[in-house]
Amino acid sequence: MALVVSVAMGLGMTACGGGTVAFIWVLGTQYNQIAGFKVDNFSGNLTQVVGSPFSSNGTNPISIAVKPGGRYVYVINKGVPASGTTAATPGGIALFSVGGDGVLTFQQTYTSRGSTPMWATTDSTGNFLYVLDTLYPDTPEYPNPNGLGDITVFAIDPNTGRLQLVPNQQIKDSNQTQLTFFPVGPAPTMMRVSGSCVFTIDTGDQTVYPYGVGAGGQLTLVANSTINTGAGNLTSISTSGNYVYLTDAAPTSDSTGGQVIPYTVGTGSSACSLNVLTGGPVANLPLTSNPSYSMVDNKGKTLYVLNRSSLNPNNNASSISAFTIDPTTGKLQFLGTGGSPAAGNPYPVGAGPVCMVEDPTNQWAYTSNNIDGTITGKRLDSNSGELSALPRNSTFPTIGQPTCMALSPNVN
Repeated sequence: MALVVSVAMGLGMTACGGGTVAFIWVLGTQYNQIAGFKVDNFSGNLTQVVGSPFSSNGTNPISIAVKPGGRYVYVINKGVPASGTTAATPGGIALFSVGGDGVLTFQQTYTSRGSTPMWATTDSTGNFLYVLDTLYPDTPEYPNPNGLGDITVFAIDPNTGRLQLVPNQQIKDSNQTQLTFFPVGPAPTMMRVSGSCVFTIDTGDQTVYPYGVGAGGQLTLVANSTINTGAGNLTSISTSGNYVYLTDAAPTSDSTGGQVIPYTVGTGSSACSLNVLTGGPVANLPLTSNPSYSMVDNKGKTLYVLNRSSLNPNNNASSISAFTIDPTTGKLQFLGTGGSPAAGNPYPVGAGPVCMVEDPTNQWAYTSNNIDGTITGKRLDSNSGELSALPRNSTFPTIGQPTCMALSPNVN
């Protein structure tokens, strides 16, 4: 018996559940903290990591990225602009190492080239970190009269997780000095890496800005780069193979609850261009409203859209709309049968969802809910895409005003 207990403890198991299959880290802006949780493989239940919450080592944490392999975490602290007599608090990138049981240890802070960082993601190899800034540096040599944003590229040291700036080898200023940023459209808010492409959504003009990923982390300009989406209020971008999906929260003639705009990614001489799928935008589910985030499941079979509110006067709840993805064409249709949503779709979650993740075993999905300060857990059927309540508890309190979240497999 002693041997059995010893083995169970070594695997992070208890008498009430299975082993820890993954860790979740959730950002909270109210106290500038990071809440850490362990994901139980047997039930999907969340328990807090020892020492949680951790300081974000900055102000207004808004985005989080995990280096593949799970050893290092990067937190984007947006900072706070100047107000009256109050000086601005600059944004930054806080590096954390991941210890046993998901414990985060702060290492150091880095500064991106632009101002007000908004989003971060790593490339598929884990060798580079891409940071999206609201404004690129306005200098006499390279002015920014149109309020364009930028991507700052960092090389990641595989042994320490430390960052080193990657200069832009394609553009030089009037002094023939290489720039250290890659311009994108105005007011960018989110970015995704898809294969050898990087896409940003730019809310200043409702466009998508694409780059090709080259050697050494270089981003290569795409011909006719700005992609006009025709959206009224772009809120998120998600990718799956050769498909890209945008959420548009603006009411349309077909849906007062917004829509999803599906694209295919070009190849060859048209690499990283986007082409709207035949049939065009897809209306959100009836009575849903204000889509804010989207995620494709690990198997690329289902698109989930987070809705912050509802048009149902009797139930103004937040929810998840689920769409099945045609494996051949990438087209979307309501998860259900006969063109009608399945029972329960859209699925209820906590108030004000802003982010969603799925565990590596394709069993559980979680949303961070900004308004009520909770995480909602769901059992995920990886075959049908349907969501249901966790077997024990589906609501977990987290730190105040949670923003985005990240999940990493337990590799210890």
